[in-house]
Amino acid sequence: MTVVEDFGRAPVSACPACAVVPSAERIAALRAERDGQRDGRIMLSLPLAHCAACISTVEGALAAVPGVRSARVNLTLKRVSIDAAHDVTAANLIAVLAREGQEAHELDPGLLSSTETDRQGRDLLMRLGVAFFSMMNVMLLSVAVWSGAEDATRDLFHWISGAIALPTVIFAGQPFFKSAWASLRVGRLGMDVPISLALILASSISVYETWMSGHHAYFDAAVMLAFFLLLGRYLDHRTRAVARSAAEELAALEVPRAIVLEDGVEVERAISAIKAGDIVLVRPGARMPVDGVVIHGASEVDRSLLTGESLPVAAGEGTLVSAGEVNLTGPLTLRVTAAGKDSSLHRMADLVAVAEGAKTRYTSLADRAAGAYSPLVHLLSFSAFGYWMWATGGDLRYAINISAAVLIITCPCALGLAVPAVITSASGKLFRKGLLIKDGTALERLAEVDAVIFDKTGTLTLGMPEPVALTDHPAEVLAVAAALAAGSSHPLARALAAGALADGVVPALVQDIREVPGHGIEGVWNGAPVRLGRADWCGAEAVPQTATYLRLEGSTHAFAFTDRPRPGAAEAVAALQAAGMRVELLSGDSEAPVRELAARLGIAHWQAGVLPEQKAARVAALSAEGRHVLMVGDGLNDTAALAAAHVSISPATALDAARVASDIVLLGQDMAPIADAVRIGRQSTKRMVENFLISGGYNVVAVPLALVGMATPLAAALAMSLSSITVSLNAMRLR
Repeated sequence: MTVVEDFGRAPVSACPACAVVPSAERIAALRAERDGQRDGRIMLSLPLAHCAACISTVEGALAAVPGVRSARVNLTLKRVSIDAAHDVTAANLIAVLAREGQEAHELDPGLLSSTETDRQGRDLLMRLGVAFFSMMNVMLLSVAVWSGAEDATRDLFHWISGAIALPTVIFAGQPFFKSAWASLRVGRLGMDVPISLALILASSISVYETWMSGHHAYFDAAVMLAFFLLLGRYLDHRTRAVARSAAEELAALEVPRAIVLEDGVEVERAISAIKAGDIVLVRPGARMPVDGVVIHGASEVDRSLLTGESLPVAAGEGTLVSAGEVNLTGPLTLRVTAAGKDSSLHRMADLVAVAEGAKTRYTSLADRAAGAYSPLVHLLSFSAFGYWMWATGGDLRYAINISAAVLIITCPCALGLAVPAVITSASGKLFRKGLLIKDGTALERLAEVDAVIFDKTGTLTLGMPEPVALTDHPAEVLAVAAALAAGSSHPLARALAAGALADGVVPALVQDIREVPGHGIEGVWNGAPVRLGRADWCGAEAVPQTATYLRLEGSTHAFAFTDRPRPGAAEAVAALQAAGMRVELLSGDSEAPVRELAARLGIAHWQAGVLPEQKAARVAALSAEGRHVLMVGDGLNDTAALAAAHVSISPATALDAARVASDIVLLGQDMAPIADAVRIGRQSTKRMVENFLISGGYNVVAVPLALVGMATPLAAALAMSLSSITVSLNAMRLR
């Protein structure tokens, strides 16, 4: 393993490839479709976009680029979709946005096409609206019947109600009918089987009663049933709608093309056409398209997305680099060691896909309850039918009415609302505290958490270095350092320049300033050379913390930096530990800053230099001990651990892939709400259980009435609706 050095820091190890795991078939199929193709559509990730001003800045800057036909920002997904001429490249657009202060990364549109729309949500909402409109109209017609309409008038109103209700039930009930048929085909009785039977029986009996000029038809019951069931289904869908595949997001981060040097000529190739041994050129500001070893050039590489290191590391001949890292200061020529599906970034995507698949096997409380509830519903309904056929001497009409009433009154509508209503209420409460719930089972899993793992850079800290004790340095030293720092784009240099400016330091007149890739920046002051950068380059002795060094007139000066903790970080850690949870800090950063932060926040269990697969392995190890792990992270290096954890949280400033892999997003900078989330998760699970008890208690009272023939299908539908409303009111207590 090649050892490289950071800008003014102790040596750290280069990132090796992630563990090999089986590839995801879906990602492979999508990749096969897009390889070698390119149209005029470019997709860029905007991790720093957060407001309307960002939208206008990005769209305005891109619209001014020749060849760009349109640019549309999606602030929710933090992306911009660009329609441009074929000669417009993503690299050019990224440079344009960088000049506007907006960080951008290229995404592969082909791998994100399946996540652009929410067709299922719109479909459910449309069916819900149709059911509501029909329910109101059928109820108005029913009022006329209830108020005394008889004979031909009653029959007319029944036929009109049927003309409205039957198409509505057929249309609005499609989600339940399809799901029920799918369950029956594999020999299962899912929750949608009794729901579908109740809808069909209520409608069929109503048609029969209308045809026979009966006094009662139950079209209003059928439509009301469809409405409340769709309401529960839509609430459930909304809790899951934000969640998308992190594996697809990671795959989209892969650079789709690279510049290959063939006999000294630059040729752009699709990643699928690049193989080990090829020579690839990576310009400053671009992401590494492949894993490789540097054979020419010197630069600094930002590995924060992959390893969590807060500062760039130097890269020169012999340095190993990985796909997804960002080249900062100088051009690099690489000999490819792995590309495409063999790259470390691709294998990380596969690791996340496998972890996500494991998480989806978690069964919600509602699903577990429905597994025991559905067979009981059918048994009661069929038993009632058989008994009344025997007791009445074969009165089919009467037996079917009672059987339908039992089926409707036991229909799992309240059961279907028990969880979504609580999640919706709890989500609203958490949103006001700065947390966005993305996954429907996140609150249930959050209530079970007994161990918490935090990432460091960008999670417990703001990821922005701040100079320490600048005023301890002589004014002349500060003036020269400020002048040199102003000429560099290195994170430490920018922080030093900003800190000096805030302290009112006037930069000295330094001439011939130039940046030396991988080392620092130098110039001439008062006729003598001055340098700002790495310790060995400036001839300084490294201090045991993050620092940059100034060489001035034969002496050296160290400027130390610290990474400021997020607001509320100490409070969140203390509250979680007070609740009896094991709290750990795992970071890819070097030992000194990790140790300092752990001591500052009171975290006894910490580890530095942790690689992505090691974080996921630690989550797996704690899970194997019987613990339920909450993972909090923000980088690409955290995605596998976020996906593998029992429940996960990422800040809104996190990389797209990390936000997608997480179950909950922290919208603000304050971390204190994380402890609140665990408490509210436990309250939510308690409310869910209460809702199941309410639903069960309602059945204990109502089912015997239906079994003895004291409840018509309409009365059953009204009782079912009352139980649904009661469940919803109990869920609202969370607010």
